[in-house]
This record gives sequence, structure tokens and C-alpha cells, in this order.
Amino acid sequence: MNYAFAGQPTSPAFQEFSEELGGALESRGFQRAEGDGVLDADLVVNFIDPDDPKPFRRRSRGTFVAAIHQQPAIPEDILKTNYPLLVRALANIVLCYVADRGVWFTTMERGHYGVEATNGQHGLAEGVIERLAPLALSKLVIDNEFRTDLEEELWEGDEITQEIAEAGVRMGDLDLLPAPFPIDQLLDERDLRHVKRLYGIGGLSYGNLSQRKDETRFWMSASGVDKTKLDIPGRDILLVSGYDPANNRMILSVPPNVEPRRVSVDAIEHWMIYQAHPDVGAILHVHAWMQDIAATDINYPCGTEELAESVAELIQREDDPAHAVIGLRNHGITVTGDSLTEILERIEPKVLRQIPMS
Repeated sequence: MNYAFAGQPTSPAFQEFSEELGGALESRGFQRAEGDGVLDADLVVNFIDPDDPKPFRRRSRGTFVAAIHQQPAIPEDILKTNYPLLVRALANIVLCYVADRGVWFTTMERGHYGVEATNGQHGLAEGVIERLAPLALSKLVIDNEFRTDLEEELWEGDEITQEIAEAGVRMGDLDLLPAPFPIDQLLDERDLRHVKRLYGIGGLSYGNLSQRKDETRFWMSASGVDKTKLDIPGRDILLVSGYDPANNRMILSVPPNVEPRRVSVDAIEHWMIYQAHPDVGAILHVHAWMQDIAATDINYPCGTEELAESVAELIQREDDPAHAVIGLRNHGITVTGDSLTEILERIEPKVLRQIPMS
């Protein structure tokens, strides 16, 4: 694995910290890329000016970009400070460095947490890389293959797509859907094209829902859509019919008369759960929390094989995998059940809108 630095630290302390980051990476087996190799590095740490963040435009979605900026003090609202910079820097994650205090992370999923400086610059760098390296090494499964082989009787949807649409509306009524982030207001046309090419998204929305169609297929909400307006099958709700591990992509059956959106990036997670547990009838993922639940140890990004495997493993350990609630660290919960209606009725009295961050 290799890494690269982009941009320039904006102070002597920040420069010293960058050198410690390099040392921490190399102690974990990373090798520093130089020259043309920078564009294809596995991990790029991009040092940005928060007043004028310059994005690192990677050539491959396999490159994980961590943007890092310096602030004079710990921001009062780290999410409000960091999240726009994450988008403007075209990064997978953004880090806020405060000299002698620590580093605060913000993820695409709105997770935010800190590593405090308790053992100098060296100890802080080691702590940051301990949290960052597993994310950078994770494997995205977000490609889609669209096949116009959906049965004609499903072109207008069925009772399951209707239930998914109704569940999306109910999620909104229960305040379980954070407002979609308007990336088009922060990115110019060139950068929007770049984001769409890399990740196949035109916007950022949160949460997803699916329900089993039969033994091997399930309907699932599309990526980047308003979950309260899941109106058109094949566009807003897609039928996931397979997974192609050789090419790292999900297979979607769509009608021939609709321009499909991409399925939610969490499709690989839902696929693994449905395949392992035939009794699971539906899956809901929301950015909320519940008390006394098993949770993942590492906040892997959405759409990664590692997150899917972590959640599937925890569900397997549950006494009743078909009716499980699993926490995703600094992120939200994934819930299995008989149907989306049953899941929402079960969690409504217990769900917490505030996610604990650590």
C-alpha cells in the first residue's frame, strides 16, 4: 500500500504534524508515492486551506482522500465546520487539526469524533492513523450493472414498492431523515462531474430501505434521493437481482422505459444479509441510535465490503437475526424485520435521533 501528500501545511506546527503522519503511515507498512504515482496512491492526505480548499482530483475511486485543515481552536460545531470542506475538497473524510489539542474527523455519513493530543505530536499522529488506515484500506462496492430484464408486470412496481414508498414517507414523519446535503451549491460543474464519475451520485442523502421480493432479489431505494418521494420503480426504487464479485458491482433489473438511478451504496450490505438470512424480510438503515445494541468497532465508509461484512457478522451473532438492530459506529443503525412496516412499528418507541460519537 502507498500514500501521498498533497497541498501544503499552513504553519510550522502543522508541518511537524504532517511529518509525524508520514512516519506513522510508514510504520504501518505504507510507502510514500512520488511524481506520477501520487495520482494513483491508495491514500492521499490533502492539506487544505479552510478558506480556499483545493480539491485533490484522483484518477480512481480506489484512492481514499483525507482532507486535513488547521483551526486555531476546537470549533464549537465540528460538523458545521468540517462537512462543507469535505464536499468542497472532494474528500472521503475531513480532519480538523488543532495544535496541542487534537484532530477531529467528519465522515461522509455525518459521523464526527476526535482523537485528543495526550502524548505530543507523535502520539497524536499514531492515534489518527490508527483510526484512518482501516478506512483507507476498505473496498468499495458501488458499481452498478443495469439489465433491462425486469418482468413487465413489475414495470409499474408491486405491493412491495408501494410499502417501501409508504415507509419512506413515514420515516420523514418520524424525523428519521436528515436533510439531503446540497452539494450542487458548493461544487462547480466540473467538480460535480468528477463526483458523479467517481461515485455515481448527484447528491447526498441519508438512510436507505429495502424489502425482499423473493429468495434472491429485493427492492431497494436509490442513491441520493428524497426518501419521502420514492415514486417511480426503476428510478427511485430498484430491484437488486445479483452481485458480481469478480467485477465488484451490484446487478439491477430495470424496465426498458426508465432512466435508472443508481441503487443505494449500502446495497452490498443488504445483499449479504438477505443471502445469509432467508427469514429477513426487510432492512432499514437510518442515521439514529438505540440503547443497548451491538455495534461495529470501526466506522467503515458506506458501500464498503468491510462494513457489509461487519454488520452481517454481528447480525449472525444475534439471538434472532431476522429481528436485529445493529449499530454502525458514528453512523446509525441497521435493522432487520419481517417488513418495513413491522420494523418502523418496532423501533419507533425506542429510537434516539442523536447518535453517540466516539
